[in-house]
Amino acid sequence: MELDRAGAQPFKGALDGDAMAVVDAALSALPVDRPGVRFSDAPSLEPLLAADGQVGRIAASFLGPASRPVRAILFDKSEATNWALGWHQDRTIAVAEKVDVPGFGPWTRKAGIAHVEPPVAILEAMVTLRVHLDPVDADNAPLLIATGSHRFGRISEGEIDPLVERCGTSACLAERGDIWAYATLILHASEAARRPRRRRVLQVDYSAAELPGGMQFHGIWAIPPTGST
Repeated sequence: MELDRAGAQPFKGALDGDAMAVVDAALSALPVDRPGVRFSDAPSLEPLLAADGQVGRIAASFLGPASRPVRAILFDKSEATNWALGWHQDRTIAVAEKVDVPGFGPWTRKAGIAHVEPPVAILEAMVTLRVHLDPVDADNAPLLIATGSHRFGRISEGEIDPLVERCGTSACLAERGDIWAYATLILHASEAARRPRRRRVLQVDYSAAELPGGMQFHGIWAIPPTGST
């Protein structure tokens, strides 16, 4: 697979044992009783996630040296949290605070962080990386993608199922230390694991863009400001 054509590209063995140990330690204190945990205070990950780090340089290969991590979520699927998620696009970004700018909306707040749906061009210029902390085989709920669906921009609810059938689907299998890069707008889904085992994935969104009107991405190491959403 290639990112431009398929909307996804694997990087096998991208992280060595030392790098994985850093990731494990940084995420060890996060809750394990919920499907996804957004976080923004993991300074030990900065060397890995920066544009010249073992993770960030993959994003930089697509977006250039100005790319930076703008949101991070840990997904921790297990026998106790064996969820399924239907076909959808990721269409919001995390920002430092609410700023009324034409074309941005609606607004929500997730884990204390302001989120907004931006113009589609901003999403089209982003890359999402998924760092695999555990092996993911066909029975352990691999991410499913509708191959090439990122080329269709924002997709309405009524268009999703026909487009998934038109594009066809691929399962993104992985070993510990592998990284998958995705076009952020790719249609994707996740089934419940048929043979549930621990399946931790660190998902990091990257962008090289500057937002208009004084709006700023929240970032990974920023502290969420107080204020309305």
